[in-house]
Amino acid sequence: FILEVNRKRNKFEVMTKEHQLESLDSEQVKLLEEECILVNDKDEVVGHATKHKCHLNENINQGLLHRAFSCFLFNSKGELLLQQRSMAKITFPGYFTNTCCSHPLYYPDELETENFLGVKRASQRKLFHELGIRAEEVPLEEFRFLTRIHYKAKSNEVWGEHEIDYILFIQRDVEVNMQPNEVMSYRYVSKEELKELLATADANDVQITPWFRLIAQNFLFKWWDVLNSLQAQVDEHTIHRMFEDQ
Repeated sequence: FILEVNRKRNKFEVMTKEHQLESLDSEQVKLLEEECILVNDKDEVVGHATKHKCHLNENINQGLLHRAFSCFLFNSKGELLLQQRSMAKITFPGYFTNTCCSHPLYYPDELETENFLGVKRASQRKLFHELGIRAEEVPLEEFRFLTRIHYKAKSNEVWGEHEIDYILFIQRDVEVNMQPNEVMSYRYVSKEELKELLATADANDVQITPWFRLIAQNFLFKWWDVLNSLQAQVDEHTIHRMFEDQ
């Protein structure tokens, strides 16, 4: 009897997983098999799990937490490159956000913590994957780590985010060749243009990713003011706890 119950439970779990994925974009589903880095709330590595597992609310509600990064790329005019996430994205499709947001993966190059090289390599990799920005245009030594935030946000009833997010700045002039499966649109904005976009987003039915809104509300503009002298802003030790319901 117990074996039969277990078989039925396993069959149900497989059916549930298939139901979660059947309506999703096939390219994005493939990416769900990538192995993210699991951490505790001190950002200590405790294991790894698939992107799929990391982004299910049922697991997030049990405390599953992974490492991420948010990259902010500015051109020589001091304008910030924004992207609008593709409608194929599994979490927050169609939302406007910072230049690039993703995850370091669970392999040695992106696990490296010295000089934050792991997340810098991940950022360089994803800038090319999402926006076609070549590695030589964004050399690792040009990325500036600023701080980390810990946030949690639901995208819908099934999918969400729960991340310790490393914030990276870089100022370079680059050539963008966006990947439509990842990015719907992109634009450069000045500081004042972004303030206006954020202030009028709700009225204009413009959706902003929760991590981008949190970073903008708490840090972005004061850092933008000193873009050419960021060293004094670097905070290697604090993990800022920021949750939507606070």
